[in-house]
Amino acid sequence: MHTDTERCVRAVQSKDSRFDGWFFTAVLTTRIYCRPSCPAVPPKVENMTFLPSAAACQQAGFRACKRCRPDTSPGSPEWNARADSVARAMRLIRDGVVDREGVQGLATRLGYSARQIERQLNAELGAGPLALARAQRAQTARLLIETSALPMADVAFAAGFSSIRTFNDTVREVFALSPTELRTRAARGPGAGPQTPGVLTLRLPYRAPLHPDNLFGHLAATAVPGVEEWRDGAYRRTLRLPYGTGIAALAPRPGYVECRLALTDLRDLTIAISRCRWLLDLDADPAAVDELLAADPLLAPLVAKAPGRRVPRTVDAAEFAVRAVLGQQVSTAAARTHAARLVVAHGERVEDPEGGLTRLFPSMAELAALDPEALALPRSRRATLTTLVGALADGSLPLGIDSDWELARERLSGLPGFGPWTVEVIAMRALGDPDAFLPSDLGIRRAAQGLGLPHTPAALTARAAAWRPWRAYAVQHLWATDDHPVNLMPA
Repeated sequence: MHTDTERCVRAVQSKDSRFDGWFFTAVLTTRIYCRPSCPAVPPKVENMTFLPSAAACQQAGFRACKRCRPDTSPGSPEWNARADSVARAMRLIRDGVVDREGVQGLATRLGYSARQIERQLNAELGAGPLALARAQRAQTARLLIETSALPMADVAFAAGFSSIRTFNDTVREVFALSPTELRTRAARGPGAGPQTPGVLTLRLPYRAPLHPDNLFGHLAATAVPGVEEWRDGAYRRTLRLPYGTGIAALAPRPGYVECRLALTDLRDLTIAISRCRWLLDLDADPAAVDELLAADPLLAPLVAKAPGRRVPRTVDAAEFAVRAVLGQQVSTAAARTHAARLVVAHGERVEDPEGGLTRLFPSMAELAALDPEALALPRSRRATLTTLVGALADGSLPLGIDSDWELARERLSGLPGFGPWTVEVIAMRALGDPDAFLPSDLGIRRAAQGLGLPHTPAALTARAAAWRPWRAYAVQHLWATDDHPVNLMPA
């Protein structure tokens, strides 16, 4: 979008927050970059230039605005709506892969050479993978500086910097303040307050509107005991992370989602935030989704009633695939029971001083070693589960935020016991395909019939072509016509 100068200028002059994260405004006279909704007086048009990423702004010598804090913008929704190599690379960089595995590790995951990835990212975002990762490290450092009492040396290494000197230089360059000045400034801010020892409290921004009922209702109604729970107005769950474990508590608030993280290793902060945002679909563009779906006269009343619906996702694609198999042709309660048995038998224990979380969901390596005869499932379902777990454990079926959606569908469809419903629900909630569609789902067919839409799978699929590429969001609206607990905000 940053190449459409006229549209960008209109967004800046109207301070339109819908475009935050889509592009950044770099002011040539002050050498500052802002989000489009910056409350400052807009600069003259001739003094503005538009760049596609914070990393591109920083690489061009601009520093972040102290008023609008562009580093805290929601992520660009473009990377969640596409499955090409650039979008997959951006999802991996946001997940901290470059910090953990380097540019070569990023390229290997995507199946390209490091030079190809560098060229593609520079062409579209104006910065390569190292610059993009550096911008993210600066953002993580700012979070730790402002929301914790950690010594600055611990902040530096937790944010992914290789040295304290690099950390200090980057913070000064990006924010025009030293780390100590950032912390002092935050302590005087309106959000300042006491912090629970060992717990980081963050605000996760999103593009308004956000309708939380089905989002948190679905997560709470399908929660696996010991791994997930709804407590004190927040969805809580355990996290398996690269360097350790964690517990996340997520609660909807006006204008943001409150996120409380307890991590055994602070180096996991970047990926924990990324997974929480992914889980709640916080980088979506609800205005674009609602505009297209509301163009259908039969969907328009549903969109008007609950604008800003999101797709509830998962923090672990492999975990969700296992749970999808356990949920085949059974009720939500039965699926929870089957998953809870696996957790009790094979899940690693964790400590949760604040609530009732006791275990991690078992890893695929742990599940691959289980005795199929011990599963209280029909024989065909056992075969489906063990085949899936084996493929996930040996790497022949890679599932994650970087998956190629169509290739993943093809591989899932080749497994025994995987029909269109299971494949599409995994594509929608685990892989994040915004166009995944479930025309054979009983709830969808009932809703379609009640609205006057075709209710046979083939006819409904043909009718839903007008909803592309947002059919996964149409699914949420159709599901919400029922009074099932997954559609209701927990008490």
